[in-house]
Amino acid sequence: MDHGAENYRRYLQGEDDGLAQLVETYRAGLQLFLLTLTGDPALAEDMTQETFLRLAVKRPRFDGRSAFKTWLYRIGRNVTIDHLRKRKRELPTDSETLAACHAEVESLEAQCLRDAQTRSLHRAMETLPAAQQQILWLRFFEDLPLKDCAAILGKRTHAAEMTLSRAKAALRDRLQKEGLFDENES
Repeated sequence: MDHGAENYRRYLQGEDDGLAQLVETYRAGLQLFLLTLTGDPALAEDMTQETFLRLAVKRPRFDGRSAFKTWLYRIGRNVTIDHLRKRKRELPTDSETLAACHAEVESLEAQCLRDAQTRSLHRAMETLPAAQQQILWLRFFEDLPLKDCAAILGKRTHAAEMTLSRAKAALRDRLQKEGLFDENES
């Protein structure tokens, strides 16, 4: 049973606790996914809040054609892309701002990623193009089926599969260059 869908249904029927349960269940994962789009932890947090605000105010209809999580992440992705388009400015590139942003990312990693290998993997993923970061995050960190990843990213399943294959190869190459992956272990 999809508890997200059940909690959303409860919220739509007037039980505010349903929305609170959705936020508690999905906030952290959604925020980390949106970080792959924004590159800015504070903006990812804002876009996560905006996503849940959209659920609370606009009350979009969940039709059940996908998992609730897939539907929610797709809304979050759309909210973030719309915001980035409206903003129409480059992310800051001065070294002080980037250093501050990197420090925030490190803090978020320390909270969510428990061991040194996982942190190294995450840093290696940051060097990949955004589409590859997103598909890897959704497939392996969020443990979503490929068809759900494709739906969130607005791609056909075959295109998502190709992006995932390229992302895994690029990540493997990056980890090998840093000495974190032995090709004999694969």
